[in-house]
Amino acid sequence: GSFNKLDAILAPHRKTSEDYVVFLVDEFFEDEPLTQRIPSKWQDKVIWVNVEDEPTTLQTDAFTREILSVERMPSVVVGIGGGSVMDYAKAVSLMLTNKGESKDFQGLDLIQNQGVYCVVVPTISGTGAEVSMTAVLTGPDKKLGIKCDFTVPDQLILDPDLIENVPNPQRFYTAMDCYIHNIEALNGSLKNEFSIGYAEKSLDLCREVFLDDIDRKIADEKLMVASYFGGLSLTYSMVGVCHALSYGLSYVLHTHHGLANCLVFNQLKEYYPKGVTRFHEMLQKQNIHLPTNVVKNANLSDEQMEKMIKTALDLDFMWYHALGPDWKTKMTPEKARELYLKM
Repeated sequence: GSFNKLDAILAPHRKTSEDYVVFLVDEFFEDEPLTQRIPSKWQDKVIWVNVEDEPTTLQTDAFTREILSVERMPSVVVGIGGGSVMDYAKAVSLMLTNKGESKDFQGLDLIQNQGVYCVVVPTISGTGAEVSMTAVLTGPDKKLGIKCDFTVPDQLILDPDLIENVPNPQRFYTAMDCYIHNIEALNGSLKNEFSIGYAEKSLDLCREVFLDDIDRKIADEKLMVASYFGGLSLTYSMVGVCHALSYGLSYVLHTHHGLANCLVFNQLKEYYPKGVTRFHEMLQKQNIHLPTNVVKNANLSDEQMEKMIKTALDLDFMWYHALGPDWKTKMTPEKARELYLKM
């Protein structure tokens, strides 16, 4: 029921009658009861967000232009939805106060100015976008996040009631993003006691949710906290082999992030043996059947395959964390191609 507090959270930012709030909301809810609970006033703007595709720099810039067409800057940007909507909210809040195109800010600490006050409300759990310092966007040349201290949302509402009707396998794929965050955070050179503590607790919760027989309502509460802790683990660590390869997969095949991670992680026993073994147990317990031969059946051209590999291998900071300073000798283009063709 914590979603009911959103109006009170926004109230201090409505200092005059001209102050308004922009709500970015997953269009799935356009005809759902949740719409009637959004505390929008007459002067506010509600933008329905299509999330069929991964978030893009192009759409981020379009949202920003639409908002800037109003003479007055909004006092708050609210994102209500999954990781895609939350990443859009985070990116738009920054682009409203930083001139240029969002593609120019894909990278680390390129943002100069703090964004508009940002509130996020996840309606599916696992991405960790609700607390992470990254807004992941697909641009014309790469899939990469806008990452800096300013990207972290200013306010977060976790309400397990909002995720109670998320169906499988979508629920599972998104939750596995969290599970994989933790595995990668714990298995690399950039971890510290903060990342270890958050990741280990998040892993425990993931195992309870997907391997134990517990009530769905209790499971949803645990999953929301697992996602939150998983996102925090990355603040003090880094993702690794799976996310690097999944970025390439999503960039070329437009595979949604959660599913892409599952397709990749399924083939990474060489790098994360215990994590992949437990992942297979969760797949079986939840009766999830991953698609097979996704890359082979795509009949990619040589150019597309090279683009997929290059997108992955350009993420050197992920590879450094996962495989060490000599990572290029361990993850060659040939090795990446071999792994992709197994997916």
